[in-house]
Amino acid sequence: MRTFAQRLLLPGLTTLALATAGCSSPAHTGSTGPGTSPGAPAAGGSQHLEVAAAAQGPADPTPLARTATGEGRPEKSSLRVASYDQNSRRAVIAAAPKPPKGGRNAPSDDSSAPAKPVAVGDVIASAPAPGAPDGLLAKVTEVVGKTDRGTEVKTAPTTLSAALGEAKADGKVKVDPSAMVVEPLMKGVTFSWAKGEGARFGPEGAKLPLGNLRLDVNAAVDTAKDAPASAGASVSGFVQLAPQVEFSYTGTKIGSAPSAAFLGMSGDWSSQWALKGRAAASTGAPKRIPFAKLHSAPVIQVGPVPVVVNLDLTTYIQVEADGQVTLDVEQDVQGDFRVGGSYATGKGWQPVSTSAVHSSPVKATVAAAGRVKGALGAEASVGLYGAVGVGADFAPYLRGEADAKASASSDGKTSVSGAWALYGGFDLNGQLHLQLSLFGTPVLERRIPLGSLHREWPLAGGAAGRQGAASGSPR
Repeated sequence: MRTFAQRLLLPGLTTLALATAGCSSPAHTGSTGPGTSPGAPAAGGSQHLEVAAAAQGPADPTPLARTATGEGRPEKSSLRVASYDQNSRRAVIAAAPKPPKGGRNAPSDDSSAPAKPVAVGDVIASAPAPGAPDGLLAKVTEVVGKTDRGTEVKTAPTTLSAALGEAKADGKVKVDPSAMVVEPLMKGVTFSWAKGEGARFGPEGAKLPLGNLRLDVNAAVDTAKDAPASAGASVSGFVQLAPQVEFSYTGTKIGSAPSAAFLGMSGDWSSQWALKGRAAASTGAPKRIPFAKLHSAPVIQVGPVPVVVNLDLTTYIQVEADGQVTLDVEQDVQGDFRVGGSYATGKGWQPVSTSAVHSSPVKATVAAAGRVKGALGAEASVGLYGAVGVGADFAPYLRGEADAKASASSDGKTSVSGAWALYGGFDLNGQLHLQLSLFGTPVLERRIPLGSLHREWPLAGGAAGRQGAASGSPR
């Protein structure tokens, strides 16, 4: 049996990351302004920062940037966060170990001089470090003193606008699938990925395009009590995606909110899924069964500033049924997605969600009367430095229903007539969170919903008990 799954999610991520065609949310243009290109001075003489993936090899020192007190431009620092205590918000700042001479990470001639000591008012941005697994974005409030490990300082939370100042940045960074941490929540779950330089992992790794990850699931669901053994219920499928992080920022004067910002996840995805058998009747709310959790914390370099983006994805199975209809159906789903939050002065934060979806059934059979709906969905979230910024729940589904009627006459003849139909669709829900204020924008007074999105399209239909097939796609 093939699978039926898709949504994130997303995105991410993530959600994640998943959205759908026809959404009325405003779209991010993917540009910081007219005539702006990476590496060029932005309008008004402000600094334009390139957005790229951070080097994360074993020989790479933990990236750290500092925006010195009274200065509006971030700079790369040879210091690093040696340790951080989340309860006291105390950090120890020390000199980063120097890589071997002649290596690809060897310091340039101008970086060999000792770093200027950290001072009160400095803003520091660090990739994941001891005690700060989600990175650190903080302002130094007090220099406690020297220790045998480095300089101990007290810190307070701050924002990206304090670190990036008047700079502008805009870019997309692909997520390394090999860096995803996967936690299976049930048996029958496998994870595969393919990345550059021919590295592949998992049973399906050899089949995947570079940059893609894939989750396969094959699980039984509760079968109706009166169903024959041949009608055992199960759901199977896979979701395959190549997520990327989108980030943009347009700063204004030091200490003020940016004039524009965007955080989100996008990418291409495909899936197959299958639902068969006679599922048990649902009691109360549909039963949702999570089958895997994925987490990644890619570090993107916004100029010298390391920005830690946290992506989380929980994939799940959900089945609704009345315990009467027996279903055997497979479906292919393909498309792209984009989900995130966009900020502009005077408009505040607005949700962004778009997607193009195409699907077709491989096989479809329905017997008896009743209804059933199965979804393989995902909950995705995208955020910064460990805080959730955008959450989305995307669930492609299959729905089947049949209506059978029987009649008998006095001469002993009987007849059965009826019809059945199958539908494909997806549901999208999500929201923007308070933590998007990490950009330095005004705090959200409430969570902003992405909007409840619902699309459904016919896949197949015919006479009860017979087999039929037809292709379909969202309308």
